Amino acid sequence: MNGARPLKIWITRAQPGADATAARVHALGHATLVAPLLAVEMLENAEVDLRDVGALAFTSANGLRAFTRLNADRSLRVFAVGAATALAARQAGFKQVLSADGDVEALARGIASRRAEIAGVVLHPGAAELAGDLAGALERARIEVRALTLYDTLPTRLEPFQIEELARVDVALVHSAKGAAALAAVLASHPQPHLRVLGLSKAAMEPLAKVGVAEQTFAPFPLEAALLNLIDR
Repeated sequence: MNGARPLKIWITRAQPGADATAARVHALGHATLVAPLLAVEMLENAEVDLRDVGALAFTSANGLRAFTRLNADRSLRVFAVGAATALAARQAGFKQVLSADGDVEALARGIASRRAEIAGVVLHPGAAELAGDLAGALERARIEVRALTLYDTLPTRLEPFQIEELARVDVALVHSAKGAAALAAVLASHPQPHLRVLGLSKAAMEPLAKVGVAEQTFAPFPLEAALLNLIDR
C-alpha cells in the first residue's frame, strides 16, 4: 500500500462494472467512492439477426450483456477484447471463447489469425459510440464485419454529497475515453488539483490532456489488473 493510510479511489465507470472494480480496489486495502460518470442505457427497439453470422466480437462486457439480454443463442464462437469480457461470455454460456487480452487492434489480429475457422460474418454488438475501430481493422484484414448497436452510454450527474466527497479523493480511475470526457467536464466545474488520474489506456486518457491534476498515468496494458497496479506506485 502507498503510505500509511488507505487511499480513497474514485470509481468513475458505469455500473455494473463499477461495483466489480470497487471490490477489487477494496481487496487492495483502499477505500472507494463509487460515483459513475456514465450510465448504460439499453436500446429497447434493438434486434439481433444472426443470419450469415459466423462469430461474435465483443469489445466490452456491456456489449456482451446487451447481446445475451436479447438473444439466447450460445453456439457461436466469441472473440473478446480482454479477460473480463471473456469470463462474462463463459459465464453467459458460450463454450468457444477466445480472449485477445489487449486492445481493439489485438482483438482484430486475433480474429484475423482464425479467419479460416469463421464461416460467415463477424458480428460486433456494442455501443452507439464504439471504443476503437474494430470494423475498420477487420475490413483492412478483408474480414467481413457487421456492427450492431445495442446500447448507449450517457453522462450522469453527480449528487451534491458526491461532489463534496471529491476533495477527499486521492485517485480517479478512468476506463474509457467517454468516461474521461465526462470526468474532464466535472473537473472543469469542480477543480481537484491534488487528484491523481489513472487510465486504462493512452486513448482513454486523451480527453483529459488539458485538465490540471496532480498526475495523469495510463496502464502499460489495457487490462484492469494493470490499471489497479498503478494505484500503489
